[in-house]
Amino acid sequence: MDGPTPPEWLTALAEAGTRMEVPPIMRPPAEGGRRSAVLVLFGSGAAGPELLLIQRNGGLRRHSGQPAFPGGSFEEGDRTPEECAIREAVEETGVDPAGIVPLGLLPELYIRHSGFRVQPVLAWWREPSAVHAADAGEVANAVTVPVAELTDPANRVLVEVAGRRTGPGFRVGGMLVWGFTAAVLDALLTLGGWQRPWNESGRAEVVHLVPPAEPARTGPGGPG
Repeated sequence: MDGPTPPEWLTALAEAGTRMEVPPIMRPPAEGGRRSAVLVLFGSGAAGPELLLIQRNGGLRRHSGQPAFPGGSFEEGDRTPEECAIREAVEETGVDPAGIVPLGLLPELYIRHSGFRVQPVLAWWREPSAVHAADAGEVANAVTVPVAELTDPANRVLVEVAGRRTGPGFRVGGMLVWGFTAAVLDALLTLGGWQRPWNESGRAEVVHLVPPAEPARTGPGGPG
């Protein structure tokens, strides 16, 4: 590989990621589901390890306004999850693909309410580039988030949707990260040895969300 090699913490995370435990509710069915991929892109920033997130526009048919990893459905010409995830990241954030080095795949996951089979691609941002909301119809913002902010107990919450507790959430970059993306982040923080004690009991802050009414707009959306 030309240029700097990935840091040891990231190669270790990529190796550990292959053993990531998949909760029963996120295990893909034997067949069916829409094939997709997301890019879990880690870089080294001024505050240490960081990763790239997007926030989807409000009004989308799926995952309206929700923070997520860049990604989406396989399209014609996508031969591998890596190709799909990087193509989607370029379209959504304008990231330079030349600076991205795929390191491995996490286990395939399933989003039951939308029927997506999601293949997370863990990658190293070898040469960081500027990012922005390149797909204005789908993406409201693209930001890098320090891992230190994700692990800060003050930024950890429990999330309920319509009275049903769905799992952990993160308040970072002016966003509330929850659902599928938060579940993957929570697992990666544990695998990477970054997890810090936080109040996971009923006394923790619980964020109550109400599912939005189905909007008239029918944009494509993607896994969130």
